[in-house]
This record gives sequence, structure tokens and C-alpha cells, in this order.
Amino acid sequence: MYELTVRTRFAAAHSLRDYDGPCARLHGHTWQVEVVFQGSRLDQRGMLVDFKELKNSVKNLIEELDHQNLNMLEPFKKNGENNPTAENLARYIFNSLKSKFSNSLKDVKIATVRVCESPEASAAYREED
Repeated sequence: MYELTVRTRFAAAHSLRDYDGPCARLHGHTWQVEVVFQGSRLDQRGMLVDFKELKNSVKNLIEELDHQNLNMLEPFKKNGENNPTAENLARYIFNSLKSKFSNSLKDVKIATVRVCESPEASAAYREED
């Protein structure tokens, strides 16, 4: 099994609903995002996928989040599981990328999306096998 990892970052604000603490107030992070892709077959060039294709797809999604108040974006407007936590942000990025890649990359899957809100704290999302 081969793994390719793409890393990027973006700046965005959020506030946590139903949270008792300072994170209930609007605050920002420079979010670090790591997306791990997996596959078992290389193409005729000896590549799982061209890094350029992966970087562009991740970049296009991250641009939608960059310099936004995450609470104001449609995926995070509701309560509960739509609270813009690091966990829900990781799942949102995972599912958004999965839907983009499901048609174009048949033999490659997104294994994990990790979102870091600081150097000391991160959340990851992956689907169960």
C-alpha cells in the first residue's frame, strides 16, 4: 500500500457553540491540514497520483475556508455535529475531498484528514474499514 500526504494551512475564525470556556468567544487559528491518500497500484510513470493534482484539489477546497468565520459557512451553521470544532472540520474536509475524488481516482482513497488548530492540538477523521 502506498501513501501520499499533502499538507497546507489556512487562517479562519470560529466560536464553539454550547461550550463553557473562552473558545465560546470568536477567535482564530492558523489551521494546519494534512490529507493522506492511499492506493495499491502505481501508474505507468511509477506514481500513485501526481502530487500536483492532489495539491490543487486540496487547495481549491481550502480556499473556500480561508479567512472565513467558519460559523457563518453553510456546513457549520447548525448545532450539534455541525459545530465548527476541529473534529467536524476534519470530517467536512474528508467528505468534501472524497466526493471530488470518488469519480476521478478509482484506485486511490482518502485515508485520513488531520486538522491542527495549534502545534499542540489536532483532530483526525477517517472512515472505518
